[in-house]
Amino acid sequence: MFLHPGVALAAGEGNHVRDVVAHALESTAGPGTELVLRGTSAPAFSLRVESGGKRLVVDIANADLSGGGEPITSPVGLVGGALTQTFKTSAGTMTRLTVNLLKPASYRVFADGNDLRVQLAPAAQTAPGAPSLFPAPAAAQAVASPELADVRFERRKVGKGQTDRVIIQASEVPSYQLAAGHDGRLRLTMKNVRVPANLARALELGAFGGPVRKVSTSFDAQTHSAVIELERAGDDQGVLSVEGKQIVWSFDAAPAAHAKGPARDTSKTVTVARERPLAEGPRVETSIRPVEPGHEGVDAEVSGGGEAGFTSTMNAQAGRYSGRRIDLDLKDADIHNILRLLADVGRVNIVTADDVSGSVTIRMRNVPWDQALDVVLQAKGLGMVRSGNLIRVAPLAALQKERELRLAAARQEYELTPLETRLIPVSYARADEIQARAKDLLSPRGSIAVDERTNVLIARDISGGLDNIEQLVRALDTQTPQVLIEARIVEATSRYQRDIGIQWGGDASFSEATGNPTGIAFPSSVGVAGGNYDGQSPTQGLSPTQPVIDAPNYAVNLPAAVGTGQGGALGISLGSINNAFNLGVRLSAAEASGLLRIVSSPRILTLDNREARINQGTLIPFAQLSAQGVQTTFQEAKLQLLVRPHVTADGSVSMHVKINRDEPDFNQTSARGDPTILKREAETDLLVMDGHTAVIGGIYTRNTGRNLDQVPFFGDIPILGVLFQRRRASDTRNELVIFLTPRIVNRAEALGR
Repeated sequence: MFLHPGVALAAGEGNHVRDVVAHALESTAGPGTELVLRGTSAPAFSLRVESGGKRLVVDIANADLSGGGEPITSPVGLVGGALTQTFKTSAGTMTRLTVNLLKPASYRVFADGNDLRVQLAPAAQTAPGAPSLFPAPAAAQAVASPELADVRFERRKVGKGQTDRVIIQASEVPSYQLAAGHDGRLRLTMKNVRVPANLARALELGAFGGPVRKVSTSFDAQTHSAVIELERAGDDQGVLSVEGKQIVWSFDAAPAAHAKGPARDTSKTVTVARERPLAEGPRVETSIRPVEPGHEGVDAEVSGGGEAGFTSTMNAQAGRYSGRRIDLDLKDADIHNILRLLADVGRVNIVTADDVSGSVTIRMRNVPWDQALDVVLQAKGLGMVRSGNLIRVAPLAALQKERELRLAAARQEYELTPLETRLIPVSYARADEIQARAKDLLSPRGSIAVDERTNVLIARDISGGLDNIEQLVRALDTQTPQVLIEARIVEATSRYQRDIGIQWGGDASFSEATGNPTGIAFPSSVGVAGGNYDGQSPTQGLSPTQPVIDAPNYAVNLPAAVGTGQGGALGISLGSINNAFNLGVRLSAAEASGLLRIVSSPRILTLDNREARINQGTLIPFAQLSAQGVQTTFQEAKLQLLVRPHVTADGSVSMHVKINRDEPDFNQTSARGDPTILKREAETDLLVMDGHTAVIGGIYTRNTGRNLDQVPFFGDIPILGVLFQRRRASDTRNELVIFLTPRIVNRAEALGR
């Protein structure tokens, strides 16, 4: 009985596997192989395929090993070996049958009473439509032909992942045969199973983005079989299991498991050369894993000790073992038997050299099997080399000698390789700049020169070195990105002003001339008039009499700023018949509002990492007094855009930007009447996607004012105080916003996308 080390057997009710027998089958269709696993009750099993169709794994639920179960180590037909193991699971005890195939084969797994039969045939003999190599079991032939009841697809959540399931339901569980066609499709053939017309269909599953793209159901009239054909997105063959009267075909639906390819990196990374010095040995790994399909030709050397230039994987990377954990307790065990045991546990093939011998005594608990292999090899001074799907074990001295011979052969081949000369043209870059970078890729025998007239590199080296230089030139000699930068400077100004004022005055005379004397000696006459003389104010409308028009004297003179083209005024004049009393009132008011919008849009085209500048403006003259007299100097008021762009690998544009907008302000002048210069400037660094617009800055100002001019004391009188007041209000708003838009002109040529 062969037990997986460190796993105890669970006794109790259920199926008890007695032994496993393998024998050849003779048939008119060709040779085949059958494995029979004998038990005490009808088996419930599931099947999966590993290692690209070279390994079958059958799990039998609620079953243990009750006797026998010795591994099959000698080839029998298509079977290279078979191993029976028992595990404890949350659902109980499980027995696993692992069958290693010598070459890809079609297979048929079915229950025959209390036995489980695995029948194998060469893959070429199971073409669609060909007669089956294996006849159906006699018990199945005696039963009426079953019929498909349903073929459906469902997706289930399992923990943090998902599982896609193709469920095939029949009136009773049929025997089936699974084979892979040359087009990569999987064909599940069920002998003597009828297909109703409504189930002869195709399920398109590509929209789910899982490992199964399409499931087609059809009936093969020649073999009287139901055929389920499955089109995959990857190489996963899934796991077949029987649940009642259903055959469940399960696939892992993790997105990374069947992606069409690696995710594209937006960065522009090019591997020019991968250097491997002559003194470097083969690649060293820390744990042994089964060789993946397509990597059979890769050699890897793994050390078991620290002598002779080999690095001990146990000492170097002890934390990276990933094998199944086992328990070992052996005394004076032959090294060959231990290696065979570890090969069965790790599902790898191990070949030992003739000079490997000796015995080992070890006791390990809960140790990964690949770490146990390293320790055993280190203890015996052995090393291992992986070649294809085999691991060869030999003494370290022998491996070191082989390594030295390989290095010597490589050096000799290098010295005898003839030199070649190539002319490598450079289109966009400077050849001398690339020459400095290409020198590091030359071999010790190589040289490189530049022809400046034609911008060509003249390289002389072995073929591999020249290929590396050409690849470097192709990666670096690309069009320099050109960037068009457009700036928009938007300035908006809103103004509002309101001014309300009043002027009034008059005169009163008490004299004999006006017929109202005071009647006393002194003063015999009295005159009262406004004392604020304003010879500049218009007097029309104040009084029809000449004296008042010529010399208006106001008691309150607080007019609004009105004049031609702005505001308005209203004059009122009151007087007596004898001209003893005169009163004149003038109301003035003005209100102004305005909106101004200025848009400046400078744009400039430049190369990547090159500074560009564009400006527009005027020179304003200023007079200066000096010892030589009056001299005129000029001050520049301009709009300027200064930018240095850099195109990133993902197509964005990084920029250093400086924008100036200077303009003269004639509303604010010096004592000589020279205008002031209003300066606006923004300087920043930013990253913007190609063709997108960014707001790099803005300035918002608001000036509000309220002025009150009045005559003291009288202006504070409620209601009547307005006759002694002038009110002014103003609100000015100014907003400046700067927009920037970069565009890569030659994106396709420079970035390749």
